[in-house]
Amino acid sequence: MTIPPSLPIADPDVLGLSPARLARMSEAFRAEIARGRLPGAVLLIARGGRIGCFESLGVADPVRGTPMTHDAIFRIYSMTKPIVSLAVMMLVEEGRLLLDDPVSRHLPEYAGQKVAIERDGRIDLAPVERDATVQDLLRHTSGIGYSFTGESTVQRMYVEQRLGSLSKTNAEFSAQLAALPLMHQPGSRWEYGQSTDVLGRLIEVISGQGLGSFLRERILDPLGMVDTAFHVPAGQQHRLVEGFARDPDSGAEVRLMKVREAPRFESGGGGLVSTALDYARLLQMLQNGGTLEGKRLIGRKTLQWMTSDHLGSIPSGSPLLPPGSGFGLGFAVRMAPGLDPTPGSAGQYYWSGMAGTTFWVDPSEEMFALLMLQGPNQREHFRALFRSLVYASLT
Repeated sequence: MTIPPSLPIADPDVLGLSPARLARMSEAFRAEIARGRLPGAVLLIARGGRIGCFESLGVADPVRGTPMTHDAIFRIYSMTKPIVSLAVMMLVEEGRLLLDDPVSRHLPEYAGQKVAIERDGRIDLAPVERDATVQDLLRHTSGIGYSFTGESTVQRMYVEQRLGSLSKTNAEFSAQLAALPLMHQPGSRWEYGQSTDVLGRLIEVISGQGLGSFLRERILDPLGMVDTAFHVPAGQQHRLVEGFARDPDSGAEVRLMKVREAPRFESGGGGLVSTALDYARLLQMLQNGGTLEGKRLIGRKTLQWMTSDHLGSIPSGSPLLPPGSGFGLGFAVRMAPGLDPTPGSAGQYYWSGMAGTTFWVDPSEEMFALLMLQGPNQREHFRALFRSLVYASLT
């Protein structure tokens, strides 16, 4: 594996990372692997544009016993969202749309939406007080949810309609979703959901390209993210990481997204696979203020805009946004050093994936960190463990 010149490896103590405490972090993950709570993981920490920790632990495939490697390919699920949100903001910088544009201006199927109001076991449909905007999609205040975050009537409709199926096109998905009622009035509540999948379709309509083609041409190729895509090609499938067949805590079957064949639905909200080093190149570009190796993808002030809180007093009530965090345009944003049950800095921005991948960028520490694993039901534990031990390693 070739380490790019933009991310050289350096001694951790030179970067203000304690080698002894990094070793303690590695041992903590090895202990979890030995206990059978996850097959393996890749850990990466960078400060000041240099990698101070890059470890591959355990196995990539628990059935075959394949050792984990630095270039292992992971399903990153919702870590797709920052990439697609970046793509939208690139179009904004080109003057091709505005954040206060109604979604229906570009996707007419979203005109005349209704909001579901549940009363005594029945649903009444009310007209929207205002149309959802592009900003609502980016900050998850569009009224669109996910089927797996609750059991409301609308969420049951999502299940019945099989909105998560990879067998439909992005256009078919968008038309199907638009025909369903919203969970909340646009702009009234933070509701994590398939808003970024709608952004994926918006990119297609505005650019005239398929989502995967647009991302490849405008973001992935310029950043050298050679292993990031909506499926793993046949010649690289030996590098694909698998989870346990059954959850080590509950015994339930573990089902991960099928990524060995190109899907019809290129999910802007959760469809990509990637490697630690690929995603690190994206994070270094963000840490640099929008550039990598002389290529500028996004303006410095636009990136600052994206990583600022856009919720204000809009409520969430979701455990996905811990105390002290808001949400920007594609990223959660930490507002205070305290309140959150894990350590961090005000101004850091972050997000995670359903199967256990997670990242954050901490501008005040000139640091980003990245954890890659495939353990869906253990993800919250390992996110918190990783963040606590990374910050404990700072000298």
